[in-house]
Amino acid sequence: MIVLDGISDLRTVVREWRGDGCSIAFVPTMGNLHAGHLALVEQAGSLGDRVVASIFVNPLQFGPGEDFVTYPRTLDADRAALEKLETDLLFIPDVQGMYPDAIDSTTRVDVPALDNILCGAHRPGFFTGVATVVAKLFNMVQPDTAVFGEKDYQQLLVIRQMVKDLSWPIEVAGVPTVREPDGLAMSSRNGYLTPRERSKAPELYRILCDVAGKIQAGESGYPALESKAMESLSQAGFRPDYVSIRCATTLAQPEPGEPDLVILAAAWMGTARLIDNVRISAS
Repeated sequence: MIVLDGISDLRTVVREWRGDGCSIAFVPTMGNLHAGHLALVEQAGSLGDRVVASIFVNPLQFGPGEDFVTYPRTLDADRAALEKLETDLLFIPDVQGMYPDAIDSTTRVDVPALDNILCGAHRPGFFTGVATVVAKLFNMVQPDTAVFGEKDYQQLLVIRQMVKDLSWPIEVAGVPTVREPDGLAMSSRNGYLTPRERSKAPELYRILCDVAGKIQAGESGYPALESKAMESLSQAGFRPDYVSIRCATTLAQPEPGEPDLVILAAAWMGTARLIDNVRISAS
């Protein structure tokens, strides 16, 4: 596995691969890799001749008081895991390389159709930070395919919308959420949970599945279902930010009879902000 931290060196390798007629699949991450990340890398291996992964904890997507400084960084273990999967190249830029001028004045990418709702409403500027860093990485790696997890469902749609709006020839592939045996969606922030909190955390997924079951059974009073789910999360020890039933393709409020829905939620358990979603067909 090639390991690089410089943009120029990265472009040189990519140029050589292109000259050999190779396609490139890309997996951007913030590191602290778990089985969910590795599933993305495995999927990338089936979508491109060469697989590039990146590790970069992006300061632009962390708000004041969030966990940028304490976000888990496990580069040695991450590198070993990627080597085991025969990843072709690992790109590990630093903040200076990604933002060579003042970060506060750097050019930003906004996706206004999607970035101010749900998680965007609770974390102002978050999706601008995500879109900006992914846009920069896309320009550096120039992949044919980029792979993202469906656990971060709103993020996946933001990236797809950005690619569409900016006319990039990149296929954005989604990979289903990888879960622990008890249903908890895998996340680097699960490490913030105490043992007691960890035992409660799977209730988030269970409650979303309960909402999905009620919709599939014919219930259509979505606001009431959302409110009841919020109450259930609070009773389970969470501090919920939202539970929302949306159109799965646009995240718009669903029209009556919408056949493709997604139930999204974000809730705090202790110091960990957990997100999850369940997709269903209401037909």
